Amino acid sequence: MTAAEGIVKARQSLPARIASRTGGGVLRVFLVLVGLFWLMPTVGLLLSSLRSPSDIASTGWWKTFTDPSRLTFHNYASLLDNSTITNSLLSTVAITVPATVLVVVIGSLAGYAFAWMEFPGRDWWFMVVVSLLVVPVQVALVPVAKLFGQLGIFETTIGVIIFHVSFGLPFAIFLLRNFFAEIPRELLEAARLDGAGEIRVFTRVVMPLGGPAIASLGIFQFLWVWNDMLVALIFADSKHPPITVALQQQVRQFGNNIDVLAPGAFVSMVIPLAVFFAFQRQFVSGVMAGAVK
Repeated sequence: MTAAEGIVKARQSLPARIASRTGGGVLRVFLVLVGLFWLMPTVGLLLSSLRSPSDIASTGWWKTFTDPSRLTFHNYASLLDNSTITNSLLSTVAITVPATVLVVVIGSLAGYAFAWMEFPGRDWWFMVVVSLLVVPVQVALVPVAKLFGQLGIFETTIGVIIFHVSFGLPFAIFLLRNFFAEIPRELLEAARLDGAGEIRVFTRVVMPLGGPAIASLGIFQFLWVWNDMLVALIFADSKHPPITVALQQQVRQFGNNIDVLAPGAFVSMVIPLAVFFAFQRQFVSGVMAGAVK
């Protein structure tokens, strides 16, 4: 061992030295155990959704491993027969998809404008957008509710979509503007020299290169809107609530509909998980973008 290597090892902290000595197999086993522990509630919910109400009331979900023959899909059949849950899933999709698409489209256009287009007060307007990131949702609930009441869109799907789009745009513009600004100027100038206008430059150059950031934004927005309950509880139609509000209402009658509550909660959780894993590669690329120049 050279003197330089000895100095480097001497400067390492105690956790770094422990990790270097126990790295490899031991560290991987530890991380696997942490991952399994983290997934335990999800596995428990899945197994509970496949058990009968009497089994759920009498024993814990871990008893399934000793008697797996008692698992049944009857709860999911009951879920499909429950119009409240099925309608709430449709209402959630009707809110989440437009709110996600609008935020991605408008945020992409605004992010490109702030990054590569010159207009009066561009930097000042961008500072205003950044300042909106610190405004909490709770501050706007009462004034927005009054405004929606005057406009006649309170307790409507349109009102919930507008609210989510309004509060999702500041983060979308901030994220995409910073990502688009890292695109080499030479690519845009070459496209303009070939006769491409701003719209063609945006659709043919910026959008393909910005795919990872756009996918990350779409995942963030989808998860936020799908899992939201506060905004839905206040602004959504009480007769056709989203899944989060519908499950919250079902909890009040926990003793009578536990066979519907467990599978409903699992379905409401597995859909955003499926969306995340479908765009996992783009999500990681978007999060890591800019980390290495």
